[in-house]
Amino acid sequence: MRIIVDAYGGDNAPDAVLLGCRMAADRWKCEIILTGDEQKLRQRAAELSVSLEGISIADAPDVIPVEAEPTSILKQYQQSSMARGLQMLANGEGEAFVSAGSTGALVVGGTLIVKRLKGVKRPAIGTVIPCRGGCFLLLDSGANHDCRPEMLRQFGLMGSVYMKRIIGVPNPRVGLVNIGTEETKGTELQVQAYQLMKEAGYNFIGNVEAREVPLGGCDVAVCDGFTGNILLKTMEGLATLFMGELKAIFMKSLPNKLAAAAVKKDIKGLKNQFDSAEYGGALLLGSRSPVIKAHGSSDAKAFYNAIRQAISCCENNIIGEIESQLVAQTEEN
Repeated sequence: MRIIVDAYGGDNAPDAVLLGCRMAADRWKCEIILTGDEQKLRQRAAELSVSLEGISIADAPDVIPVEAEPTSILKQYQQSSMARGLQMLANGEGEAFVSAGSTGALVVGGTLIVKRLKGVKRPAIGTVIPCRGGCFLLLDSGANHDCRPEMLRQFGLMGSVYMKRIIGVPNPRVGLVNIGTEETKGTELQVQAYQLMKEAGYNFIGNVEAREVPLGGCDVAVCDGFTGNILLKTMEGLATLFMGELKAIFMKSLPNKLAAAAVKKDIKGLKNQFDSAEYGGALLLGSRSPVIKAHGSSDAKAFYNAIRQAISCCENNIIGEIESQLVAQTEEN
């Protein structure tokens, strides 16, 4: 299996990418193809004492800046590490692509270079987030700021397939993120989407308020990308705040430090449970091949897990299953 990785995507590139890819190549015995400036990558790998055995490099001299216009990946930054990787994926030179670079550029590239599955209105970023009792999938978490009701219905279908095939939830509960549970709550978008989703054929449980989402209120939380991105970043901020305050309490005095020592194992487990690096990245659901968006601040462990997720998507044929479900839904309608 060939996994293409953008060597210059993210805040910690290329060091974290090289280290994470080495870990993944050793663990999964997959072929990894790095895209980026080959001379610089080989030099940096030597400086880090990172072996490139089982890792090849596809030369790409440019890097697309995070602040660049997303559509610039199609013209101005055609020779960037991200564009080269996406083009290789589209040409069948790899089975999946991983990048921690610009979200906007990755969505544009995943949509217009890799292309959409037939019938997909818009690809959506599906982010796995820990919650009480496990995890849930939030989509869209940033790809589409403006959505139509039929897009939200389709997000629910793609999210349900993901949770079933990748996470192993037998009958995922799909909820529509809203300001109340009543059927008539929300804007025109939510009201119309509710009617479409309850006839979509998956396990739609109705509206779910934002406060219920982290408490395990649903397995798939569906919303437009604007709402989803705010929800995602709010949860990330609260998790950082909570862990920081907890640490400050335990370090406040000697008795508190002794108490911390007694529950050290449990605290570490809680920290790991809410560590985004454990999940690796977010899948762009709706593209023809797996495109994984890793967090911009990804470290080596996060890249390792993003590659693990890419492999899992391929092994579980997530793209083929979504495609067959879309066909079935079209035939029903």
